[in-house]
Amino acid sequence: MPHRLARSLVAGATVALLALATACGGAAAPPAPGGDGDAVVPAVGPGPAPAGAATQGLVASPVTVPPGEAGAPFDTVRQALIPDGWSIAVWARVDSARMAVFAPDGALLVSRPGAGEVVRLVPGPGGPTSSTLVSGLTQPHGMTFVGSTLYVAESNAVRSYPYEGPTLGTPTTVVDDLPDARSPELGGAYAHALKSVAVGPDGSVYISVGSTGNVSPQDREADPQRAAILRVPPGGGAPEPFARGVRNGTGLAVAPDGAVWTAVNNRDNIPFPYDRPYGEDDGSARGRVIPDYVDDHPPEELARLTPGRDLGWPYCNPDPDVAPGVPNSAVDPSDPLFVADAETNPDGRALDCGTLTPIEQTMGAHSAPLGLAFGATLPAPYGQGALVGVHGSWNRQSPRAPEVSFYPWRSGDLGGQRTLVGGFQAPDGSRWGRPVAAVPGPDGAVYVTDDAAGAVYRLAPPGR
Repeated sequence: MPHRLARSLVAGATVALLALATACGGAAAPPAPGGDGDAVVPAVGPGPAPAGAATQGLVASPVTVPPGEAGAPFDTVRQALIPDGWSIAVWARVDSARMAVFAPDGALLVSRPGAGEVVRLVPGPGGPTSSTLVSGLTQPHGMTFVGSTLYVAESNAVRSYPYEGPTLGTPTTVVDDLPDARSPELGGAYAHALKSVAVGPDGSVYISVGSTGNVSPQDREADPQRAAILRVPPGGGAPEPFARGVRNGTGLAVAPDGAVWTAVNNRDNIPFPYDRPYGEDDGSARGRVIPDYVDDHPPEELARLTPGRDLGWPYCNPDPDVAPGVPNSAVDPSDPLFVADAETNPDGRALDCGTLTPIEQTMGAHSAPLGLAFGATLPAPYGQGALVGVHGSWNRQSPRAPEVSFYPWRSGDLGGQRTLVGGFQAPDGSRWGRPVAAVPGPDGAVYVTDDAAGAVYRLAPPGR
């Protein structure tokens, strides 16, 4: 793509200037942000807690709370950043609400992994009525519908159920014995045991299987493979890797053109990968874990999956910097190239990063994208696109703010990130909420789950 080539040329020139300045005893100044029309936002270092994406056109609006639902954190007035003229309200209180999906009858289903259940919320004039649809599951998380068949991803299995309104029919096991904390070879240690599920147009079932840890290369060779998206063929069968090197692809969804996309939580504590000084330091910083660099590297990923695609983890990391390795470089979140990980792939022998397809879209490091949903068609200036629940960072020096992000759909690709709902985080980094998933409703509103606040919000455009 032209902007990727332009960024590569700018990066190359910057590296040359940096080398010259270092040789002369000086420091190279970072380049100006790019001006090719793509969304280029400055990287954020220590200082005030950063927001997520661009928040133009958003206004602070009170979160409406119905009578009887004003328990913490709504025992005080909360404000969210939403599009001007829209409204946001607490629609339901659901403790530890995670993923969500609308059923054919208009009910909203919400998973509660810790409780082992899926809750059914039925809209009504006085607010939704809540009931337990199914219980006794093992960490149920991702869900999807194909017609009247509900697929539920547990930590160790995926099952399908005939959906019969307030009840479910007899389940069918799609795949069993998925790795989780009870797998003998893992000894009870599994950092990303929760699974998500999507079903392609041909009936193939896709399952996200996260890595066991931050950097655990053995996941790539495990059977079944971890840090991967597995595919069960139409009609059933053994799961096979569809994409690998996916550290934690919690967001998993099928786009309007039938392609499978994933939103990925990338690694922590990345060592500096370039053989040069960082900032004003002398000598090579390669291999050092530098907090200021870690804050913004590597970015989280939004990737379009194809058979056999490798997203590189833990050997290769996307680098969106216009000037790679230069502090406070501007970033281009689209199509970043991969750089060898200085800890796991210092000589490039574990994986040739140059052979990997650049990531389609990224967002700020440690944003923690969770739910991913296509099918939203929102009023201008948004249009058709994807919704991502961004949980916010847990270990960044200045916390990355939670939000709901919107990515416009552009004929098989996604455009740049735009904040749809923000305001969950105060300037000091404290938070009153953390979105998990955002799904378009049949009434034209967007429904957002929040596991920290124990709530489901209804975000409504004017007139809805």
